[in-house]
Amino acid sequence: MGDEPTLAQLAARIRVLEAEADIRRLQARYMFLCDTPCPEFAVTDDSRRIELVLELYTDDAVWEGVGEYYENQFGRAEGKGELRQHFQRFWGDKTDPALVLNAHYLTSEQIHVEGDTASGQWIHMQPWLFSDGSALLRSSRLNNTFRNVEGRWLITRTRTENVFVADLPDSFARAYPARMDLMKP
Repeated sequence: MGDEPTLAQLAARIRVLEAEADIRRLQARYMFLCDTPCPEFAVTDDSRRIELVLELYTDDAVWEGVGEYYENQFGRAEGKGELRQHFQRFWGDKTDPALVLNAHYLTSEQIHVEGDTASGQWIHMQPWLFSDGSALLRSSRLNNTFRNVEGRWLITRTRTENVFVADLPDSFARAYPARMDLMKP
């Protein structure tokens, strides 16, 4: 009887579990919005996609690439204005060849909650397919931080470091969508 958790201890454990679930959904939502074509129904405009991504961040958030490969490629953006510019380089500046497919797969999750702040680590992989048929596979480690702001978890830092980039055979994907309809009502 003396070792049974108190109601306050159980409530604290539930708060941690709920925070972990909220952070898991938040990170997955970020990745979902970063996929190409964008799977969010009725988001046909990249400026709208960028604003939806920015809603996931605090006003003082940081997005940074670190390590010998990503530091020079991605650099560091601080605050929503710089984050907006960062994402505009991905989606606002049209590349040639155009990116026609990009999907994020998250794994090796670790989430650590301490009150109203948290950190999370993941490994993610993403295939990239371009309009000329060329393709590559990227893998990165993520070390992100989060803060509960007025009852809502938001991203305070996205930190990514390259694990590898590998060329895929040209035209490795023979069937892929030009748009996503799964989320259509």
